[in-house]
Amino acid sequence: MSFWEGRATARVATVGLTFGLLVLAGLALWSSISAQATTAHVRELNETSERWARVLEHINVADNALRDLQVARTEQTVEPLENSVGSARAELEWLRANGLPSDAAEAGKLLALYDQSTDMLRAVVAGADPLQADQAGLAHSSLRRQISSTIGVKRLDTTEYLRSADEKNAQLRIAQIVVFVLDAALVALFGMVLLGQRRMILRQAAKNEHEAHHDALTGLANRTLLARRMEQAVDKARRKDEPLALLIVDLDRFKEVNDSLGHHTGDLLLRQVANRLSWAVRDTDLVARLGGDEFAVLLPGVGSAENASMVAEKILQALAMPVTLEGLELEIAGSVGVALCPADSGDGHELLRHADIAMYAAKREKSGVAVYDARLHERGAAHLTAVTELRHAIDRGELFLHYQPKALADTGAVCGVEALARWQHPTRGLVRPDEFIPIAEENGLIEPLTRYVIDAALRQCRSWSDAGWEVPVSVNVGAACLHHTEFPGDVADLIKRHGLPARLLTLEITESAIISDPDRAVEVLRGLTELGVRLSIDDFGTGYSSISYLRSMRVHEMKLDRSFVTHMCTDAGDSAIVHALVALARNFGLQAVAEGVEDQDTWTALAKAGCDVVQGYFLSEPLPAEEIVAWLGDRAAAHA
Repeated sequence: MSFWEGRATARVATVGLTFGLLVLAGLALWSSISAQATTAHVRELNETSERWARVLEHINVADNALRDLQVARTEQTVEPLENSVGSARAELEWLRANGLPSDAAEAGKLLALYDQSTDMLRAVVAGADPLQADQAGLAHSSLRRQISSTIGVKRLDTTEYLRSADEKNAQLRIAQIVVFVLDAALVALFGMVLLGQRRMILRQAAKNEHEAHHDALTGLANRTLLARRMEQAVDKARRKDEPLALLIVDLDRFKEVNDSLGHHTGDLLLRQVANRLSWAVRDTDLVARLGGDEFAVLLPGVGSAENASMVAEKILQALAMPVTLEGLELEIAGSVGVALCPADSGDGHELLRHADIAMYAAKREKSGVAVYDARLHERGAAHLTAVTELRHAIDRGELFLHYQPKALADTGAVCGVEALARWQHPTRGLVRPDEFIPIAEENGLIEPLTRYVIDAALRQCRSWSDAGWEVPVSVNVGAACLHHTEFPGDVADLIKRHGLPARLLTLEITESAIISDPDRAVEVLRGLTELGVRLSIDDFGTGYSSISYLRSMRVHEMKLDRSFVTHMCTDAGDSAIVHALVALARNFGLQAVAEGVEDQDTWTALAKAGCDVVQGYFLSEPLPAEEIVAWLGDRAAAHA
């Protein structure tokens, strides 16, 4: 029975018990009132019967006196008859006035007969003839029989009424017993429900207590329970000089699993990870989920940093085993940060922060495990500062774009520019892209950064168009953007906002971004193609993408990586690769774009190989937007 069902049952039992008690009280009141009414009615019946009995007694006295007078008329026989004449009238009048309806009616009729009989008796007393005395005797006898009959009926009525009253009282007693039994049953039920509800409340309280201190998805301890246990363990470590370790475990590339396979698969993976972490440690250790794909392991009495590192390596080995989820085999890895108490800190919150810094160091250095030291703290603080500053730079518009021109290999005519992000830091000066782009990719900032660059590039493209220069612009797209089906809609909104033809925008995607989730990438790229946006595979030949992707993803150009282009005139192997890639692009109907062109010989060789577009410092270094128009004018004049 659920808690709410128990409450409903208790409510019903309470209502039923209240109703039963009211019924029982009502029956008791009814019984009391009925008993009082019966007593009053019996009292009336008794008084009426007594009145009828006295009437009969007066009639009998008069009748006996009349008979005595008929035997011998003397002074001794006349006086009793004279005294009895009319003696019953007062009783009959009372019955007519105060008796029950039937008694009043009967007394009224008999009173008329009694008056006639009385008149006849008075005549006898006055000395009437013997015949009149006989007539008076007959009348009196008839009156006596009627009164006797009335008394008999009254006795029967009284008997019947008493029997009926006894039956009603018996029924009331039975009803009271039944209601009492029902009330007793309801009391028992109410008690059982209250007892059950109390047990349920205790179970719910225990459940709430468990849920308040455990993660709903994995069943592991949560941050609250970890903090409590860590406080106890730190206190014990200080008192008994038993070092403890705190490990922070973070999964690598978990976001890709969530984005590509869905949150359901991600949840299944987290449960598997929770089980493996629990298997990898002792029963006395505590495994907790801090949130997302981040876990903590508390190791009381670990002894040393070496022992803690051994446990961390054991955890990584457990995580490294392939995971099969709904028919899919996944390989996962993690990064573990280790902090010791009291060596690194005697405070639980600070220990957690130190382990977190060590974990980020392990992730950044791809070392798997890192043990905290003060230098990590400095580097970690610097890294966190850089992340925060980059986020603020995107929000505040501190990033700006330079544009590197691209030209047709055969004619040298400019055919577009590539937008390259730059960060002008308020205190550090110009930050190189190879410094802040990885920070953006590792900390979930690549998507807002990509949208920022596309927006700025399209705004500048609009400005050039208004000035009479139609300059297609290329923008590099972060891998995370291809994992979100909303990305084509975001691009469409930006194109519409700036009022440009979609063909003026080329999005450059790396091979690694494609192969991390081919199905999702195909869906997103198809949406971009339907907008009219041009697509380019950047750094082609350096990744592991299948050639079949070139057909399925409907890209427009292939961009040859500079590592092949730069030395193609001096390295036969690079030259062969470039020729093969250009031929591959031509066979697939793609435009071949070579980056990293640093001299005329390379340009000439690419043109002879059939390359369509060249880009590099030989043509131009990346330029600020305000210099591009002048550069375009000079370039056009030189080729006029």
